[in-house]
Amino acid sequence: MPDPQRPADDAGLTHRQILVVLCGLLMGVALSALDQTIVATSIRTIADHFHHFELLAWVTTAYLATSTIVTPLFGKLSDLYGRKPCYVAAVSIFAVGSLACACATSIYQLAVFRGVQGIGAGGLFSLAFTILGDIVAPRQRARYQGWFLAVFTGANLLGPLVGGILAGAPSILGITGWRWVFLINVPLSVATLAVVVRVLTFDRVRAGGVRVDWAGGVLLVAGVAPLLIVAELGRAWGWGSAASLGCFAVFAVSTAAYVWSGKIAGERAFLPLRVFANRSFVKGTLVAFVVGTVMVGVISIIPQFFQVSHGMGPMEAGFRLLPTMLGAIVGALCSGQLIVRTGRYRGQAVTGGVLTVASLAGLYFLTGDASWPFELVALVLGFGVGMFNQPLTLAVQNVLPARDMGVSTGAVTFFRQLGGTLGLAFFLTLFFVCTPAAVERRVAAVSGEADFRAAVVQVAATSADPDARTVAVALRERDTAAATDVVVHDSDVLQALPAVVRRPFERAFADAMGIVFLAAAAVALAGLLLLLSWPPVPLRGESGLQEAARQ
Repeated sequence: MPDPQRPADDAGLTHRQILVVLCGLLMGVALSALDQTIVATSIRTIADHFHHFELLAWVTTAYLATSTIVTPLFGKLSDLYGRKPCYVAAVSIFAVGSLACACATSIYQLAVFRGVQGIGAGGLFSLAFTILGDIVAPRQRARYQGWFLAVFTGANLLGPLVGGILAGAPSILGITGWRWVFLINVPLSVATLAVVVRVLTFDRVRAGGVRVDWAGGVLLVAGVAPLLIVAELGRAWGWGSAASLGCFAVFAVSTAAYVWSGKIAGERAFLPLRVFANRSFVKGTLVAFVVGTVMVGVISIIPQFFQVSHGMGPMEAGFRLLPTMLGAIVGALCSGQLIVRTGRYRGQAVTGGVLTVASLAGLYFLTGDASWPFELVALVLGFGVGMFNQPLTLAVQNVLPARDMGVSTGAVTFFRQLGGTLGLAFFLTLFFVCTPAAVERRVAAVSGEADFRAAVVQVAATSADPDARTVAVALRERDTAAATDVVVHDSDVLQALPAVVRRPFERAFADAMGIVFLAAAAVALAGLLLLLSWPPVPLRGESGLQEAARQ
């Protein structure tokens, strides 16, 4: 048990002082994580309130785009002007955005205000890791980072329950229930601000006379925003549509312009091009991108697998994710303890990568089963991802000098979130591409069975559900494509079909999901190979503040 009064051997703070600062940082992390899942649970209720379900995607896209884009911007600004003012600004913007969302009178206003809220949220997570890097040396930092993941995961698990309660209430204290989904962030933000202002008394020295390349920042935003938008909406638009191609073109032109601008701006750039000359940094960000792809993409897919393949409701499917989330916490904590004791991070990261690849390949063979073997493999998956992901921020922070702590942390967070967004889009697209052929195969296998044909005829003639009748009529006429189209757009229709008709669709969805898990295993394998080619860098013995003071 560490002596709370003894200065930590890696920094000038005692263990108790570090814990006090950590308290404020964890409150910000919890605030960001809780908001994501609370809103995700209640977003359909909000869309129904405004009678604009077709515009729902813009509400989530606005938040996702701004929260991803601003992470490198906050990192650079905190390197120049200090962590505390940037962190206070992030919490304040998040609170103002939350209040504005609660007062929104249209879906358009809500989308704009969610974008504002996302700006604040983008700084909460990355700056928390940056500040931790300032006050704790790399070797000891790992055990504290495990607490970040534990709080983040716990808040993610609590969010759906709280969101369901708030969104389901017609009114609370005279205010519509769904508005409390956003209002609850305001007192939490105020409490976080009070703690941060009081305890965050250790900050890096501000750089004097340094200008910021705001034009380059605009180009960075202009390049990444359309990429995130098309990742969210491209499947609905069509990947070859004019809107999608326009987004890809804007991304390409803006990214090229940013590179040109960055050569001129030099150190003023938000992501200075010199950091990409460091091969270890580049490989680290690529590994972060892959880990984000697997972590966010696959974990988001698992509840959908249980809903479409086994007919579970959203809450039951969400609970099936619990083993994966718990495994991720345990994996991160174990990895952190090993780093503290050995001073090395490569071994456990490689072990995590191997477990991730193996468990994803295992899920491919278990997609027809919702019993304990699936959940056991999902537990191993979470453990592997936790060990794979935990050392990343630490390693990338250690690659660049302490003066670039904000840039390195912002970059690894940015690429991890970008990987998650693009990965989810890729996996969902792959699922929907594979589904029609899988349905065709499964339906063809049972179409000759008498009980299947009899059930189809009965549903077509007697069902009170119009979508169920449409599916049955299409199956009766052997138009599998038309039946698949109805089911893919609204999988709830399966519950209106008898089991003998529903089963081929559920098995087909499981087949398609198996291909997704196999593709995810291939992506994870690519990340593992990158990790194996990434030479370990010895962990520094000084905290960021100590190193900055010495320079």
